[in-house]
Amino acid sequence: MSAGDFKLRREGIPAKRLKSIKRGLRTLHTLETMAVNIYKFQITKKADELHRQLIAAMCNEMTHLQDFQVKLFEYGFKPSKLRWAYWIVGFAFGFFSRLMGKKAILKTGIWVERKAVSHYDELLRDIEWDEKTKKIIEKDQADEFGHIDRWRTLLGIKS
Repeated sequence: MSAGDFKLRREGIPAKRLKSIKRGLRTLHTLETMAVNIYKFQITKKADELHRQLIAAMCNEMTHLQDFQVKLFEYGFKPSKLRWAYWIVGFAFGFFSRLMGKKAILKTGIWVERKAVSHYDELLRDIEWDEKTKKIIEKDQADEFGHIDRWRTLLGIKS
């Protein structure tokens, strides 16, 4: 990536719209922080398909986290000061579902990703995004649908 890949986006945007964009980006960034930790703390040293898929999902969530952190800074915002709380929630969901086994890991993944898809729907509907940011949000939402399908398949649930 180079400096040309980034754009300062704040100029000419009314304050009310900026406020909603800030709220939306902070929400997405904070929830992706939680998602990364869920997968991070579900992963063990076990060499099986589930763990390979968990690593892939964690990596994917890390790209989402990066997407929204970059957008926050392009708009002149900073991440939420309360994101540490979601880091802890992600740890708790990840670690305790891991202790309960494969089925709990998969059910946690499905539940969390459904909540994520719902948040994406709400934020896409309620906020007037610039076209590039909207496309990133839509791409990341599609990834979340993919995670739901992946976990359902591993759980043996037909789509």
